[in-house]
Amino acid sequence: MPTTPVTTANSSSNGAQETIMLELVDESGNTIGTAEKLSAHQPPGRLHRAFSVFLFDQRGRLLIQRRALGKYHSPGVWSNTCCGHPYPGEAPFAAAARRTHEELGISPSLLAEAGTVRYNHPDPESGLVEQEYNHLFVGLAPSRLAPDPEEVGETAFVTPAELAARHAEAPFSAWFMTVLDAARPAVRELTGPAGGW
Repeated sequence: MPTTPVTTANSSSNGAQETIMLELVDESGNTIGTAEKLSAHQPPGRLHRAFSVFLFDQRGRLLIQRRALGKYHSPGVWSNTCCGHPYPGEAPFAAAARRTHEELGISPSLLAEAGTVRYNHPDPESGLVEQEYNHLFVGLAPSRLAPDPEEVGETAFVTPAELAARHAEAPFSAWFMTVLDAARPAVRELTGPAGGW
C-alpha cells in the first residue's frame, strides 16, 4: 500500500504506531475537531467519522471476519469485512481501501459508496461506546486473502442464511446489524436479486 501524507503523519519513523487520532463530526458529518481514538470511545462517546466495508465473492457471499483476540475493542467477535476510522483529513474511501489491504491483504474491486449511517452503540463487554457517523462501502473481494493475524482471527464467506445461523449462535460486533441493514440497498444492487440480501 503506498505511503500517503496522511499515513506518514500517523506513523513514527521506525514504523511503530503513534497515538491514533480520529475526526470528530457533527450530526451532519461535518468535521469539528479531532480526538484520540480510545478517548473518543469512552462513555458517553464522542461522535466521530468511521467506515464499514462489505465485500462479496462472485457467488454473492459476504466476507465476514472474526476480530483478533488482541484487539482492544470487541475482540473475538464476528463483524463485517472491514471497519475502522479515517485519519483526520483522509477521505473515507481511501481509508476503507487502506484498512482492507492492511487487515486482509486484498484490494477490493468495484468498491463503491453505499451511503452513511449514524448510530450510538454501547458495547457491554468492553464498556466502550460507538458514537459513529459511518460511511458504507460495498465491493467485490478477490478469492485469495492474506489476513494479518494481529487484526483478523478468522474469515468466512457466508450466504444470507449462513449469516443468520452464525448471528444466532456466535457473538457479533454491536454495530454489525446496523451497518449491514443500512448498506442493504447497495448490497442488493451489487449482488442482484439471486443473492438474497
